[in-house]
Amino acid sequence: MNIEKLDKSGRKKEPRWKRFKEWAKKHILAIALISSAVVITGVFLIAIYSIKYEQTANTDLQIPKKKATPKKFYSPLTGIEVADENATKQPVTGVMIENSPTARPQSGLKKAGVVYEAVAEGGITRFIALYQGEKPALIGPVRSLRLYYLSWAAPYQASVAHVGGSPNALAQVRNGSYRDIDQFFNAGSYWRARDRYAPHNVYTSGERIDQLNSTKGYTKSEFTSFTRADGKPAESPNATKIAINLSGYSYNTSYTYHKESNSYARSMAGTPHVDREDGQISPNVIVAIEVSVEARAQNSDGYEDIKTTGSGKAYVFQNGTVIAATWSKTDINAPLELTDESGKDIALNRGQTWISAFTPGRGGVSWQ
Repeated sequence: MNIEKLDKSGRKKEPRWKRFKEWAKKHILAIALISSAVVITGVFLIAIYSIKYEQTANTDLQIPKKKATPKKFYSPLTGIEVADENATKQPVTGVMIENSPTARPQSGLKKAGVVYEAVAEGGITRFIALYQGEKPALIGPVRSLRLYYLSWAAPYQASVAHVGGSPNALAQVRNGSYRDIDQFFNAGSYWRARDRYAPHNVYTSGERIDQLNSTKGYTKSEFTSFTRADGKPAESPNATKIAINLSGYSYNTSYTYHKESNSYARSMAGTPHVDREDGQISPNVIVAIEVSVEARAQNSDGYEDIKTTGSGKAYVFQNGTVIAATWSKTDINAPLELTDESGKDIALNRGQTWISAFTPGRGGVSWQ
């Protein structure tokens, strides 16, 4: 017996699938909208997941960027690292410093960046000490200028501190092309010490030099000097004791190499050459240059001049070794250049450089 199912109104009850079909026909638009919303939502969720996954993957695989290496700046005078670019352009000052026995011990020589040494007259040597940036509190005794010291200082665009000078040196330095800070015209920047007698007692200071340069508008020096490099003691040193004879016993110098500091302890007249305030002078580089001398026959001043232009033999001592070299200088304002036997520029160690000019027949250089 087949019993039909009836709904509450007594009518024959349709199967569920037919009822769903009828319902779907009536609500087709709503179903379509709901389906579209579900699909769009699904696509949106998948897109978000993909983006986040890609970002995570990129983060995981990203190679860390190297931190930019801070730029370093070096003094063009000494090659020593300085604070910033402005420090590389600080004004340079060359100070004429006496070396007669009554002028010893001098002040300020140990802190000079580059020192040129030569005979001034009568076998007595003299220095022009070049400073840039920080300067010693006391410098001296300050003495007179010679033309060849001006020639060595000029390429550094240096102010030249001195007390008068030879006639040709004064004519040159006062021609308007140089930074002349002669004591004769700038007495307030110098003084006479009471513990020494004239003319061996004129002094100046780093502070007064800086003030004088600033007043005259000498606020920067831009120049090309020696190529510099980091020094390293040689494994097989061949020049640890150096003798540079300039004129006679009282002015002849010697150097002893110290590997620990990679520097050369300087002696003069058989005893350590000391700076009165800072102790024994110990340059990082020693250069000996062979020069010729020209008599000043055209004048009756009794001075002689070292020939600073042209070229000649040179010897560079650093790292406990010696390099046979050639010095050259094309004119008074051109820099002194040092090249090796192949003509290549010689890089000097960073730090103080001491350059001694000797004349064959009166002086010479030897080492062991």
